[in-house]
Amino acid sequence: MVAETTLKAQTGAVDRPRDNRARYLIPLTIFLLLMSFLGWALNRDPSMIPSALIGQPVPQFTLPPVKGRTLGLSSADLKDEVSLVNVFASWCVACRTEHPLLLRLKADGVLPIHGLNYKDSPADAAKWLDAFGDPYARTGADLNGRVAIDWGVYGVPETFVITKDGHIAYKQIGPLSPQALQDTILPLIRRLRRQ
Repeated sequence: MVAETTLKAQTGAVDRPRDNRARYLIPLTIFLLLMSFLGWALNRDPSMIPSALIGQPVPQFTLPPVKGRTLGLSSADLKDEVSLVNVFASWCVACRTEHPLLLRLKADGVLPIHGLNYKDSPADAAKWLDAFGDPYARTGADLNGRVAIDWGVYGVPETFVITKDGHIAYKQIGPLSPQALQDTILPLIRRLRRQ
C-alpha cells in the first residue's frame, strides 16, 4: 500500500471519481438546448405571431383626430363596411416604407383605411401626414398608447383587417408589402365583402 501511494505520488496520478463526465455533460446539454431554442425563435417570422383578438370585436375606444384633421376614430366607426386600421407614427421608419402602398390603396378606392397614430406628438403627426400624404379616412390620436395596448399592438406599424360587423379578421405585424397585400390581405377583403 505504501509502495502504491509512493508510485502515485511520483507519477502524479490522482484518484478521480468516475462521475466527473456527468458534471460537465449536464451544463453542456442545457446550453445546447437553450441555443437550439434561441435559434428556432430567431428564425421565426414576427409577422406570423398569432393574435388572440382574431375573430373578436374591436376594443371599445374613442380617439380625437390627429392635429389638422377633423375626423377622429372610434370603435363605432368600424362597422358596416370592411376596412383597414393602420397603426403608425411619424418616428417609425418602417411606416415610411409601407406608406406608398396605403396611398395606392386609397387612390384605387379599395376600401376605407383608418389610422391609429401611436404615441406621437400632435405636431409631428400632422407634419408627417402633410409631407407624405394622408391615406386615412379617419385618424385617431392615441397619445398615451392605451388604445394600441387594447388592440394588442406589439409595435408600429401594424395593420388590422376589420369585418363589416366590427370584428378583427387579420393582423399584419410590421410594414405592409406588395406580396402580403396580394397573397393575403386583398383576397381576405374580397372574401369578407361577399359575406
